[in-house]
Amino acid sequence: MSRTERLFDILQILRRHRRPVSGAVLAGETRISLRTLYRDIATLQSMGAEIEGEPGMGYVLRPGFLLPPLMFSPQEIEALALGLKWAGQRTDGPMGRAARDAMAKIGAVLPAELRFRFEDDALVVVPNWQPREREDLPLIRQALSEERKLALDYADQKGARTERVVWPVNVGFFDSTRVLTAWCELRNAYRHFRIDRILGASMLPERTPKRRHQMVKEWRKTLLTKTDSGER
Repeated sequence: MSRTERLFDILQILRRHRRPVSGAVLAGETRISLRTLYRDIATLQSMGAEIEGEPGMGYVLRPGFLLPPLMFSPQEIEALALGLKWAGQRTDGPMGRAARDAMAKIGAVLPAELRFRFEDDALVVVPNWQPREREDLPLIRQALSEERKLALDYADQKGARTERVVWPVNVGFFDSTRVLTAWCELRNAYRHFRIDRILGASMLPERTPKRRHQMVKEWRKTLLTKTDSGER
């Protein structure tokens, strides 16, 4: 294993743990001595990695440190390319443009051998479904990010319209549709709303009473107790 690969592995191990990891564990997983590990930690810190800790106390990596693209393996490059191609074709306009811009930025800084792997069309996203452009989807993504309530004008599968105030949880991108998961104040429960049945949406000034990560946990628990294939 080269030193570059070893530094990458140390960062990956630290990323997997939220609590401090002892030097002995890091040295054991990377098969190096403690003295070498301490030198590697110092090198990573000099590169900008915010690794906190000291010998005997353990180490933890603070969020926010990004590896340069040249540190990606060929398989990781293929995964990135495939995911960005999918996002470029199957999401809304702004998200699609962001995915294509990200591909251009990554491709511009990759070394030649990885750039070829990144731009290769060995793995493609087949455009078997062309979604109708939805102006509501960027607004819904903004509400998710800011943890704000949404007011929806919604039509069910029979065409009956209702006005809803919901707390957005996530958006699922399926092959043939997109679905908003949200806590519905009208139903007092988690519900699924097909994006193509939303006739109008507006973001309200009120924050959701619960944090989104908490609602995600609650929603997942409901999936263990019932099957809900559509909004009611």
